Amino acid sequence: MSLAAHLQRHGERLDELVDLLERERALLAAGEVDGAELGRLAERKQACLTALDDFERRRREVQRRLGYRDDREGDRRAAGQAGCGQLWASIQASARRAAELNRTNGVLIGVRMESNQRLLNGLREWAGRGLYGPDGQARTGGGRVDQRA
Repeated sequence: MSLAAHLQRHGERLDELVDLLERERALLAAGEVDGAELGRLAERKQACLTALDDFERRRREVQRRLGYRDDREGDRRAAGQAGCGQLWASIQASARRAAELNRTNGVLIGVRMESNQRLLNGLREWAGRGLYGPDGQARTGGGRVDQRA
């Protein structure tokens, strides 16, 4: 496979990852999170990441065999000499976008986790008070005995 064809496929898979990350961000920002859909997205993201790792490994192997350095400059030179400079620049931009989305999604997940932890802590505190007072009367949310019972 030519470098151009390889980079084209690599770019397409990277664009798919960006799309998945954008969908994940939208789900995480929604009022109610669709856990099942997040799970499906996570599986698809993992498949994309595995494919991207494979593309990158193969590209680097070929690049080294052709005598290019295994660094950013070598990447740029190999792509440029193969007539793929624009494509390589596009891949780099997509990779930066994916990294940015991944960081943002991580922050959103962290915020949701903190919120859920506070909610759980509140529920544990409330549950620890018991449902009934010492006189057998039901307690209300504030720990007071419900006189209506």
